[in-house]
Amino acid sequence: MALKKAGVVIVGCGPGAAEYLTPVGYAAIQNADVLVGAPRLLEAFPSAAALKISFGTDIVAMLEKVSACAYDKNVVVLVTGDPGISSLARQVIDRFGRENCRVIPGISSVQTAFARIAVDWQDARIISVHGRIPEILPDSLSGHEKIAVLAGGNAARSWICSLAAALGDSHEIFICSNLTLSNERVERVGSSALESVPLPSRTIVLFIDRGCLS
Repeated sequence: MALKKAGVVIVGCGPGAAEYLTPVGYAAIQNADVLVGAPRLLEAFPSAAALKISFGTDIVAMLEKVSACAYDKNVVVLVTGDPGISSLARQVIDRFGRENCRVIPGISSVQTAFARIAVDWQDARIISVHGRIPEILPDSLSGHEKIAVLAGGNAARSWICSLAAALGDSHEIFICSNLTLSNERVERVGSSALESVPLPSRTIVLFIDRGCLS
């Protein structure tokens, strides 16, 4: 059954800083009847008049709350970065259907990381090790010139170190943390530094073939 109003609007909120939210995303947030998101995203929009529903790790409960509102209210679901990369958007669309969802893209942390080092990313391999270890053998990635790893936390460190070992000296490594925020850090490191370099929850690790940087 189609939703009665605008259905569910999924807004990509960008990599972190408020100025990286698109104007069309901001307009959708200001026009929402119900705003759904993680607490830190909701806190970023204190002027929004919408009813605010926060959620943590219980995605099923969040979807039930959205379902209770979406048939007669404009519901906006906030996601970090861009909805198309490692995002909650997939679960929302699976629940309500593509015909009932409007997706407003955002600037992803991957886009931002590549922009910081002035390298294009149209042929990059993007892998998430944020919260889980992928079923991808690091050795199988040796043919890729550009690899972006959505990292964060020490649980991902072992896999990232294995990737660095598999690539050897062919790639430069960039640690991009807290992009667009006041404590942003973009640092080129050697593979040995991966054992100890901080990996905050908002971290992208780029492996770039040296030939792409010449």
